[in-house]
This record gives sequence, C-alpha cells and structure tokens, in this order.
Amino acid sequence: MNIEIKKSTKPVKYNYALTQLEARSKLVSQNEEKELIWILEHEPIYTAGTSYSENDIIDKTINICETNRGGKITFHGPGQLMFYFVIDLRNKNKDIRKFISAIENSIIETLKEFKIECQADRENIGIWFNNNGKLEKIAAIGVRVSKWIAYHGFCLNIKNDLEPFKKIVPCGISDKKVTNLTKISKIKFNMIDEILINKFILNLKDLNV
Repeated sequence: MNIEIKKSTKPVKYNYALTQLEARSKLVSQNEEKELIWILEHEPIYTAGTSYSENDIIDKTINICETNRGGKITFHGPGQLMFYFVIDLRNKNKDIRKFISAIENSIIETLKEFKIECQADRENIGIWFNNNGKLEKIAAIGVRVSKWIAYHGFCLNIKNDLEPFKKIVPCGISDKKVTNLTKISKIKFNMIDEILINKFILNLKDLNV
C-alpha cells in the first residue's frame, strides 16, 4: 500500500490543512499523487460539519469555521491528535460504512494497546469510553467522500483542554460528555500516533478488492 506518512511537529492552522487535503484529494483522484496519512495538532478552533445546527452553539460569541466534512460541531486544539487522510476507495470495497468501521476499529484497537476499552456507537458516530455506565466521547470522526476519494479524518483527545467543549453541543449530542486519555489513565501515551497509523493501514488492507 503506497501511502505517504506525514507528521507536523508544530500546530497547523485548520484552513491550511483543509486546503492541503482538498488539493491532495484531487491529485489522488487523477492518479497523480500517493494517498496520505497526516498527523498533526491544530491551533484552537471550532469547526462545523455539513449537518450542524445553530442550536449546537451555546456561546454565541465564538467563531465557527464551517467545513465540507460530515458531522456537526466540535473543537480542535493542542493536546488533541488529528489523524487526517486522503484514501482512494476505488480499489477497495466502495462501502462507506465499512470504511468508517475501519476507522473505528483502528482507534479501538489502538486504545486496547494502552489497556483502555472503548466502543463505537451506531446511533452516535465516534468512539466512546464507558465511565461507570456513562458514555463519554474520546474520539470524533468526520469524513467527506468525493468521487470515492475519502478525506478529512478523526481526532483523538489525549491531553487537550476540555473547557472549550462547554461552549458547544459537541457533535450535536447534548446528553453525553467529552473526555480525554489523561483523565482516563495516568500512563504515558508514547508512540500512540505510530500505533494508530499501523492499525489503520492494516484495517484498510481488509477493504481491498
């Protein structure tokens, strides 16, 4: 599988990342560039997907960046791992649900490596941690598929500030909280990006036709 792996060490502006992903998706569609996995962190920003509602904004003073990804409203910032990709689904099963499952499984399998049990939820997309019977979101997924090229990705909360989430209804889900890995466990999450990449590539191979 010929995928470029890219890692940014400094926070990346959201609009710059989005521009890069859209340009790369066009090149992949034209068979002029490799597929991509891009690991980064963002400077603080609220982003809204195609199905968000104004009712999801609690603090009306915040600035929202509207995007073409799926999903609703969320917050990105330092301490949160952004896992972006540009993946060609034309040589895989053209099944978006299976592709989303590959993403979910990659996150779940990675967190198992750190002795953290999480789960997907068919009613509420994302990955959830069961905190004494209450589900809390640990990872959000937002994907766009155009001409069977999938891009955008997911974010995993590691040691990010959770206060900004109180100004919105994260992902449009009002009855569940957001958490991060450092609230769940005191262990070090070294190499978690490498494990995520490896799990994702393995799960993608299962989609090959």
